[in-house]
Amino acid sequence: GQDNLVRFADVGCGFGGLLVKLSPLYPDKLMIGMELRDKVAAYVKERVVCLRREHPGQYQNISVLRTNGMKCLPNYFRKGQLEKLFFLFPDPHFKVANHRRRIIQPTLLTEYAHVMAPGGMLYTITDVPELGEWMRSKLEAHPMFDPISDAELVSDPAAQLLDQASEEAQKVARNGGKTFRAVFCRRKAPREL
Repeated sequence: GQDNLVRFADVGCGFGGLLVKLSPLYPDKLMIGMELRDKVAAYVKERVVCLRREHPGQYQNISVLRTNGMKCLPNYFRKGQLEKLFFLFPDPHFKVANHRRRIIQPTLLTEYAHVMAPGGMLYTITDVPELGEWMRSKLEAHPMFDPISDAELVSDPAAQLLDQASEEAQKVARNGGKTFRAVFCRRKAPREL
């Protein structure tokens, strides 16, 4: 039957660029953008309404929630529900005292693993080298995630969008910036540490 559960989530979706690009690529998957900022979430909601109006029958599979994904993510999804989870250009929280506010960290990774399906993909990208290394190292150290090589990602349409779909990615590209991508697969069982 029709799968009526959200399968993709973009945490900190910004202006919704990734959702808009993913929608036609995965027309049978429901996707949600989660955005903390009121005005930005309202913009995405209006953007989706306009896209639906301009392209009847399309973009019916995307929406946005004004929420704190870092604090509330487990409240929205059941165990093993998500097939793809995206963290594009998250706040770097440069000061060491604020590293606990980073969206990729061990306790939160355990929550993400809980709501992800075995074999599900977790995508990260940043233009901050130190944050890129931080996210990669935290994911590599977590027993529920395995890294996916760039060679394996060539055939993944979602991975190809990471450095171009979002408004933040486009800004980095315009400014000639470098990006740091890390994609991980949710394991079926924990790895022995």
